[in-house]
Amino acid sequence: MPGRTRRGAGIVVAIVLAAATMLGRASTASPGAPGVVAAAGTDSVKILIGAATTLDPAAQGDIGSAAISAQLFESVTAFDPQLQVRPALAASWDLLDGGRRIVFHLRPNLTFSDGSPLTSKDVVRSWLRILNPAHPSPLLSLMTYVEGALAYAHGENSDPASVGLTANGQDVEVRLTRPATDFVAVVASPTFAVVPVGIDNGPAALTPANFVGSGAYVLSAESDTSTTLTASDRYWAGPPPIKTIELLHDIGGRSPVAAFEAGDVDLTSIYSFDAPWIAYDPALGPQLREDESLSLNYYGFDTSRPPFDNVKVRQAFAHAVDWRRLVSLISGDTAALATSMVPPRVPGRSDTDFLPAYDPTGARSFLAEAGFPGGAGFPETTMRTFGGPYDAAFVAEIKRELGVTIAYETSAGDYFDRLATDPPQIWSMGWVADYPAPNDFLGILLGTGSSNNYGRWSSAAFDAAVGDALKTADPIAARTAFDRAEAIVRDDAPVIPLSYSKEWKLSRDGLLGASENGLGIIRMAGLAWKGK
Repeated sequence: MPGRTRRGAGIVVAIVLAAATMLGRASTASPGAPGVVAAAGTDSVKILIGAATTLDPAAQGDIGSAAISAQLFESVTAFDPQLQVRPALAASWDLLDGGRRIVFHLRPNLTFSDGSPLTSKDVVRSWLRILNPAHPSPLLSLMTYVEGALAYAHGENSDPASVGLTANGQDVEVRLTRPATDFVAVVASPTFAVVPVGIDNGPAALTPANFVGSGAYVLSAESDTSTTLTASDRYWAGPPPIKTIELLHDIGGRSPVAAFEAGDVDLTSIYSFDAPWIAYDPALGPQLREDESLSLNYYGFDTSRPPFDNVKVRQAFAHAVDWRRLVSLISGDTAALATSMVPPRVPGRSDTDFLPAYDPTGARSFLAEAGFPGGAGFPETTMRTFGGPYDAAFVAEIKRELGVTIAYETSAGDYFDRLATDPPQIWSMGWVADYPAPNDFLGILLGTGSSNNYGRWSSAAFDAAVGDALKTADPIAARTAFDRAEAIVRDDAPVIPLSYSKEWKLSRDGLLGASENGLGIIRMAGLAWKGK
């Protein structure tokens, strides 16, 4: 998920680390700070997290918003901490016609938080909102393989019945254009959460006074500094153990560590540079948590126009930089280096190294073959990012090795609009998995026509390789096909993988269930205080 990160998407990355960056402007607490204050109660939890840009699942594209909306709205499936797909609103499902048809069987007697029935028609209606031609979801590409979905979203067919989604009693049938057995995992994404019909009545539907949801919590209060969630008595799995969750968006300029020590937050992400000393702190150390994140940071090129429509130019840039040295020196962590577009822990990921080799001599030859020997005549080029740690070094290396000067800009809130309409020649992206499968980092990000393919790259060979991987039930055959796709990306260089991310948190002693599963979202319905 991008985004801030998403969900990529985009992003760059983290659920609450983004909040820590925005809110923790003061210097961090020192290793010798006072002891930690105990939790105030056992029926509430305070979590530091950035405010959502929107609570509408179909409208959001960043991981920060999804981390909140996922508590308010449920989908038919969900992930457990081991990244296994589990039933949620659907009690079970059937894979039919070799994976081209999936039927989800909803649980009986489901309701929204106001007691109104939740039916298969609500599921279909919610999923069609992702395809709304007037306001398509930023993650529309997750619906790529649903029959008729893209044609409907692009206004080529105005009949919703043309989309391969059908409500039959308590069953939801999905018809796919090709075998896509991972679709059961795809719909666990918060984008596919089931929402009430009233959500289309305007912004007032997503306020505490009018809120109706399908998740474990309802929205009970909100302000510029916090959002309060209250347990839903009508949640399909029963009311969650924690009755009240206060999501804090402002801690008065203090660092997250200081707020935690003061007892003002029970769960918060922290800066990675705080983790080493905290690990040895007698009070804080036992409450430090490390979560592997299924996230990727990468650079991309606009392949639709000169100069990066020329594969030789992209190859020159890919091979001119010693990515291994750059990432390792700046991050201080060799494990952060991305050797593949697919992060570790993603089921079906290969251990093959797909990072372009450092070859400055070859890079200069590629550039000369493209018509720019020594960088002579290379057109004005702009790189626009959120302001990542590797940007300055990348710009310097390209100047030193290729003689090309890059104009570097950092971006504000219009970043994704710019990528979608008029992308710079070079851009950066952070992506957190929507679902744990290689295709979420390959076909979703780089497939021809994908809404998240910001560089507008197209490769028939790549699309075919991804298609081969998705249609097989044999994990070895799927991995071989995905490897073929990654080799094409390495050689054609529409993007360059940079780094993977870790998440560090402080979690109050006795708070159970606070670990993420790698998707950047905590399932707050699973939080509980030990012994309660």
